[in-house]
Amino acid sequence: MDRVEHEVSAAELDEGYRRATLRLIPFLVFLFILAWIDRVNVGFAKLQMLSDLKFSEAVYGFGAGIFFIGYFLFEVPSNLLLERIGARKTLARITLLWGLASMSLAFVQSEWAFYAVRFLIGVFEAGFFPGVVLYLTYWFPTARRSRINGLFMTSFAIAGIIGGPIAGLIMGTMGGVGGLANWQWLFILEGIPSVLAGIAVLALLPDRPQDARWLSPRVAAAMSARVAAESRAAGKEASFKAALKDGRVWLCALIYFCIVSGNATIAFWTPSIIKEMGVRDAITIGFLAAIPFIAGTIAMVWNGAHSDRSGERRLHCAAASLIAAAGLVATGALIGQAALALAALTVAAIGILAAFPVFWALPQTFLAGTAAAGAIAAINSIGNLAGFVAPYMVGVSTSLTGSASNGLYFVAGLEFLAALLVFGFARWHERAETTLAPAAS
Repeated sequence: MDRVEHEVSAAELDEGYRRATLRLIPFLVFLFILAWIDRVNVGFAKLQMLSDLKFSEAVYGFGAGIFFIGYFLFEVPSNLLLERIGARKTLARITLLWGLASMSLAFVQSEWAFYAVRFLIGVFEAGFFPGVVLYLTYWFPTARRSRINGLFMTSFAIAGIIGGPIAGLIMGTMGGVGGLANWQWLFILEGIPSVLAGIAVLALLPDRPQDARWLSPRVAAAMSARVAAESRAAGKEASFKAALKDGRVWLCALIYFCIVSGNATIAFWTPSIIKEMGVRDAITIGFLAAIPFIAGTIAMVWNGAHSDRSGERRLHCAAASLIAAAGLVATGALIGQAALALAALTVAAIGILAAFPVFWALPQTFLAGTAAAGAIAAINSIGNLAGFVAPYMVGVSTSLTGSASNGLYFVAGLEFLAALLVFGFARWHERAETTLAPAAS
């Protein structure tokens, strides 16, 4: 432990982490809520957009998913750039551009224009989520990260809680205003806050503890010293090139692919699943769509905090994935029975969202520095390809069979696979740590 940390009491350090949590997390949550809403509001626009533009379910599924191809291609470069120029400039650029691109969806008229704009939204948003995950490692030590990740990732769920009702209200009240369809107003009105938030990032977000005017220099130095000491610890890989040769990185990417498949499915298809249950009113669909995400928010925070208190990661992540698989299977089987299907979808959301904060503690056990910047982005970008595969598979299932059930079963299988792979990662990581132990002693 560096000398500067000895000069700061544990109470002062705890107060520093408390201030950082209160100053950073609400703002980062707000930014990701905007990103998530702009990413998935196409699921609500779909309720009217498809008939207006004569798009098929398969066209929608491809357009919803192609976002993740752009996301995949630009994720690693964006995170490596963040490591060089800082989070403030990177997140401002990302937020501003995705907001503008999302607004432009209001004016697409053809399938190819739809695909192109969705692809560009993915390009512009690339690097935001892994950038924040990396950014938080500059502030908080390993023992606090599942909880902090969980607090940040409540943005997934909060976006679902507030995004559904807001989208429902816009879709239910704005149709025909100014000569525009309700789905066009949805993209315009939900894109404007992102553009404004991109400007606000430049004024409100410090790059590192030393840049925060609300921390004393001593406490800021101690916080940075603790993170730096962990990064230098034996067993931490700091070279991005070397990290790419570590099989644990690719196993994490596969695990994340499986977890994300469930998240993308509930994000893009919850409104349609509720409609398939027999609900037709857009405002009612919006409010019902919030229910699974409310439960998921609670589960996400609890699972992350409990994992930090116990120091256990494997069971917390695997058990959540198994709950997700069971919930998705039940949703597919009960899709014609409205109340039961919504209950099953809520169980699926609990499992899916609870897995995220604990999962992101896994790669941080063996990555640091530039390796963390690049590898976290690589894991996220590869994992998020599931955001292309899962919605498209559900779309194809719906087009071929008239029901989303088979697509939900497919995604449930991926969630089950995630649980198995988490146990495989744990054994692999334990062997790697054992191998390094003599050199570290």
